[in-house]
Formats: sequence, C-alpha cells, structure tokens
Amino acid sequence: MKRVSVIFVYFLFVGSLLAGNQPEERPDNWAQPLQVEGVPNLFRVNDRLYRSAQPSALGMQNLKALGIETIINLRSFHSDRDEIGSTGLGYEHIYMKAWHPERKEVVRFLQLVTNEKRTPVLVHCEHGADRTGTMCTLYRVAVEGWSKEEAIREMTEGGYGFHEVWQNLPEWIAELEIESVKRDAGIDVPVRAEKP
Repeated sequence: MKRVSVIFVYFLFVGSLLAGNQPEERPDNWAQPLQVEGVPNLFRVNDRLYRSAQPSALGMQNLKALGIETIINLRSFHSDRDEIGSTGLGYEHIYMKAWHPERKEVVRFLQLVTNEKRTPVLVHCEHGADRTGTMCTLYRVAVEGWSKEEAIREMTEGGYGFHEVWQNLPEWIAELEIESVKRDAGIDVPVRAEKP
C-alpha cells in the first residue's frame, strides 16, 4: 500500500509540473502540436518553421517525409549526423548553451529560417523547450512582428516544457536589441506582419 501511495504521489507531482506550463486556453496563433513517430515534443510554428526535442533516426526519416528541408540542432555536445544518415536532410549545427546564449547564434538561426532554399526548417535541442523556445521566440519577434511579451508568454506557457531554472533566457530575450539582430541577419521586413 505504501509503494502505491508513493508512486501515486510521484505521478501527481510530475503531472502538476507538466500542467504548470499549460495555459488555460491555448491561443490559436501559438505553435500547434503534431504527432510524428520518433519526433518528441513536435510543434508546427508555421509553414516554414517546426520545433521539437531530439529526433531519432526514424524521426529524421519521418521529418523528411513531412517535407522538412533543414534540421537545425542547438545542442552543444551532440551531432545529428548519425540520425540524419542518408535522408537527404540539410543540416546546421548551432552550438548554443542555455546558460550563455549569444547574439551570433540568433543571427545565424534567423538567416537560416528566412532562407527560402532551406525551409521548412525543424529546430531542436535535447528537450525542445528552452534553447528551442528561445530561438522560436526570437523568430516570432524578429520575423513575425510579435511583441516580446507575447512571444515570451508562448515560450514559457505554451506547453513545450519550459524549465523554470532557465529564467535567464526570457530575461536575455527581453534585453536583446532586435532591430540590430534583424539588420545583421538580413531581415528587412516581416514575412508576415500579423500581430497576436
């Protein structure tokens, strides 16, 4: 009986942590969840950008079948080359650290996701939550014209698994000078001017 109680309390605790990132009502303009085997925590941001946790080799094959052209890996200590194999997917590796994001990483990411020859793009890190969330947030602001506040809300409350330990990321986003990042990335006008 004690063991059952401990297990129940554990799952209740984990469930409450996961539920803590879920908004009461999910806005329609937030990234939409997709189910693709081998691609955990997968969401469609728009027709050009998808986000996820680390895909498996099967996941990479399924992403290619979905129409993804380029994989952007934000993990510092893991290459996707084995998982990508002979799928024909394009590959970019941006070595990003959650504890120390850098402006140059954002510039490179935005150059890739606004290059028509490289899209649709899937961006991922290990969990698809914090580093991936940072880049998707900055995409929303720089490319789609969202306010930083609304984009950060999607990042932290969108159900992607944002880890509270990385509060430095929303703070860093809030302080980042977006116009100079856009200029360096070669972004003149929003791809879509619609604001949330």
